[in-house]
Formats: sequence, structure tokens, C-alpha cells
Amino acid sequence: MKSLPNHLTVSRFWMTAVMMVCMTLDFPYARIAALVIFILASVTDALDGYLARNFFGVTSFGKLMDPLADKVLVCAAFIGFVELDCIAAWMVVLIIAREFMVTGLRLLMIEKGIVMPAGPWGKIKTTVQMVAISLYFFGLIWESEFLPMPGTAYAEWLGMGAALITAWSGVVYFWQQRHTIWEKEEEG
Repeated sequence: MKSLPNHLTVSRFWMTAVMMVCMTLDFPYARIAALVIFILASVTDALDGYLARNFFGVTSFGKLMDPLADKVLVCAAFIGFVELDCIAAWMVVLIIAREFMVTGLRLLMIEKGIVMPAGPWGKIKTTVQMVAISLYFFGLIWESEFLPMPGTAYAEWLGMGAALITAWSGVVYFWQQRHTIWEKEEEG
């Protein structure tokens, strides 16, 4: 793990742990710290991919761990919001189930010698999830410092949209790989 992009990827794991502490413990500015950490971790997601593709080279470690670090960050944030009673558990279960299923599909494809890149729906899904998480954080911060925020309803709708887009992107991945999954299995 000798490249900067891989170090940035690993940093998302420990930033996730610190973000969760800030989300769930009650101390001054904890939610603001959690939001800042989430934004920094999100920036490392974009930065490590850019650096790997343009300067350091893409590594096997990065191919596996970068999407895993993203999933851990996003799933942890959504689970924290369930604990804080900000989002319905069914939405988070839908999101986490999709993430596990697509990760399993990627591993199956790698075993068959096929690299399954992120598609447009996966990128849309990630963007919507990160915006939704940021809005949930803003709602928590606003409500802890002031009165209930009128925009909190937008976060709820965006959370539902994130869950549905997440599920849809999973369906798209499986649909696109349906022939490869079954044809290769029959040959083996």
C-alpha cells in the first residue's frame, strides 16, 4: 500500500469510526464535527480515484477497498441516523442489502475474470446518498441549536429517493450482468 490514493482510501475507514462517535455521543458541536468528517471523507472518495487514475496508477487494493470504504461510510451514517430516529429503518435496510448484493456480484464477476466498473446509476446513487446524508446532518445540527428546520422534510424525501435509487441501481447492475452470471455458471 505504497500510494497516496490507497492511504486516502484507508483514511475513510477511521474517519467513519470518528464520525460515528461524533454522531452518537452528546457533546458540544458533536454533530457539526460529524458533518465535517463526513464531508472530508466524501472528498477523499473523489480525490483518491482522481489521483489513482491520473498520477499514481490504479491498484488491486484500490479496486477492492475504495468501493468498500465508500459503502462503510455511507452505511454507517445511515445506521447512525436510524439510531437518532431521523430515517426509517426500512430505507437503510434496503440501502445496505443493495450494497451487499452488488459487492457480492462484483466478487463473482472478478472470480470470472470480469471487472465490473461503476455505472452511471451507481454514480448517481452515490451522489444522492451523500447529499441526503449531508441534509440529515444539517437537520440534526439545526434542530439541536434552534427550532425544527423547515427543510427537514426535504431530507426525508431525499432519503427515500436515495433508498429507491440505490435499489434501482442494484437492479440495473444485476440486469446488465444477467447473461454473464448464468452463462459462465453453466459452462463451469
